Amino acid sequence: MAGITDPLTNYSFAVEIDDVAIAQFKEVNGIGITVGVIENRANNHQGLPILQKLPGTVKYEDIHLSRGKVNDKAFWDWIKKVQEGKIDEARKNGSIILFDLAHGEVSRFHFFQGWPSKVEIGKLAAGGDQVLLESVVITIEKLEVA
Repeated sequence: MAGITDPLTNYSFAVEIDDVAIAQFKEVNGIGITVGVIENRANNHQGLPILQKLPGTVKYEDIHLSRGKVNDKAFWDWIKKVQEGKIDEARKNGSIILFDLAHGEVSRFHFFQGWPSKVEIGKLAAGGDQVLLESVVITIEKLEVA
């Protein structure tokens, strides 16, 4: 009998930026690649119209990270480099690592030349009883699955 492979859960992951593990992210999304479609319309040898679809520009989706706000200005210092035009200093490589139920590594998504295009904190509410969230959007130039 063939073994059943359990699907991965969405709660066991880690984030590394420039080979440094960044702890306690609540959520990561936007890991993806989109290939544009070029439509080539022509006629076949009988004069009938045909539509050929070809791969176009590859687009790497922005990565969205969200965590409880901690006493750490790293994201704000990072986007400040972009604001100051120091984009070469701001570009960083990183990985999103997925783990199985036994916390064994099963997959890595490596991103390259990432820089923050948005940093924000969540809603502030007097008398609130929720954790304040901090989020960053990382714009990347390439994504590879290891």
